[in-house]
Amino acid sequence: MVKTWKRLVGALVLAAAMVLASGSFPSTALAMTTEKATARPNEDGGKRVIGGIATRLTWEGTVDKGEEINSVTLSLPEGASFDGSSTKVTVLEGLNRTPIEGEATANGPSITIVLSQSAEPGYRLRLEIEGMSFPPTGGDIVVGGTYTTAKGETKDLQPSKPITTIENTWLQQMVNHLDEQPWVQAWNSNPFLGMFFKPQLVLTSLFALFPGWLVCLGIVVAAYPFAILLGLVFALMKISRFRLVRAISIVYVNILRGTPLFLQIYIMFFGLPMMHINIDNNVLGVIVMAINSSAYLAEIFRAGIESIPQGQYEAAASLGMGHLQTMVNVILPQTVRRVIPTVTSDFIMAFKDTSLLSSVGVMELMMFSKNLTSISGNMTPYVTAAIFYLIVTLPLIKVVTTIEKRMARSERGGGPRPKVKNEVEEEVEEETLADGKEEIAVEPSLAEMLAAPFRTNNKVFGGVADAR
Repeated sequence: MVKTWKRLVGALVLAAAMVLASGSFPSTALAMTTEKATARPNEDGGKRVIGGIATRLTWEGTVDKGEEINSVTLSLPEGASFDGSSTKVTVLEGLNRTPIEGEATANGPSITIVLSQSAEPGYRLRLEIEGMSFPPTGGDIVVGGTYTTAKGETKDLQPSKPITTIENTWLQQMVNHLDEQPWVQAWNSNPFLGMFFKPQLVLTSLFALFPGWLVCLGIVVAAYPFAILLGLVFALMKISRFRLVRAISIVYVNILRGTPLFLQIYIMFFGLPMMHINIDNNVLGVIVMAINSSAYLAEIFRAGIESIPQGQYEAAASLGMGHLQTMVNVILPQTVRRVIPTVTSDFIMAFKDTSLLSSVGVMELMMFSKNLTSISGNMTPYVTAAIFYLIVTLPLIKVVTTIEKRMARSERGGGPRPKVKNEVEEEVEEETLADGKEEIAVEPSLAEMLAAPFRTNNKVFGGVADAR
């Protein structure tokens, strides 16, 4: 009984296998395998794919064994467009190119490629579609579609891996607008202008480099208060009465001023980790800039202190002030006023010197420019970085010039010019008449005095003119 049951089950399994082999049930096997689908980056100065902007789609698929393919239709989500695109069809047999050609017909978000002859099993079909665009909303786009076999069957294509696209922003729309302008095209046709000041890349660089500019400002603004304090300390040490204190200050200032900032950066960024001292790059950048600037500020403050006349010290001493009181209440306030222009100029130099931090990987303005230049193959990001530097340096240079002029005028005794005598008299006379009070007599001119009669010994004589 058991043997009979086993034989029955075996017969049923064999029958089912024969039915499947004969094709009585519909087959879901694919005749073409999608190998890949990629898109060329179309971000100006970037490496991302932006929706709504023309780019190139490359699709590849392989014909499976026992099948032949006559046509392929690629489909994308709504909003994409193949209209106006051009398609290059390549059919490879192994590494050899076959004479099979294709004719493409675009219809909005889909395109159909009809081959001149069937692609045989093992053939690789490559479609390069130039000038198509993905949906403007962006997202992960999957390339799907259908294909037809030599038997006339239509089957669904195996979906591709998603292609990540980003939304078409207002910035990219402005870049597209510039692309269409005749003057921009003429400008970029000049090799020099197109390489160093491409308008489209300037626009995108202004936004791409902005974070690096903030890092530069943050580093120098955070470093400079510490630099001022250190510089003032070493300036006072350098004019100290104690030889050892002066020697320490001299060594500190001369070494930092006598060696390149580039070398100091390398010692700090690569030497400290060897001593197992690990500090965040931005914080370490602040420390390096503060130490370097303090050496220059020390000399600035020392020169400012020594420029104060000796009479100021003597006057303070006559008032019973000690050395510390004299320095804090009399000398330093005058020193600060005198060194403001020089300190501002040093701040400008420190701000520009932050560019050297890019050599050790600090993500500041020049590092952003370097990355963007390597991606775009254009020098415009460096020129845009110069614009960011000028935004800070030009106003500060104007401030320095104004302060220097005012100080020079003040030292020369300059100030508001006094009014001349006649102007004062006229103003006084007008005010008196307006108030209805006593009038102020104005001296007559010489001609009036000669022409008027005069009295001598109680006798009135005519004027000189009458006597003549």
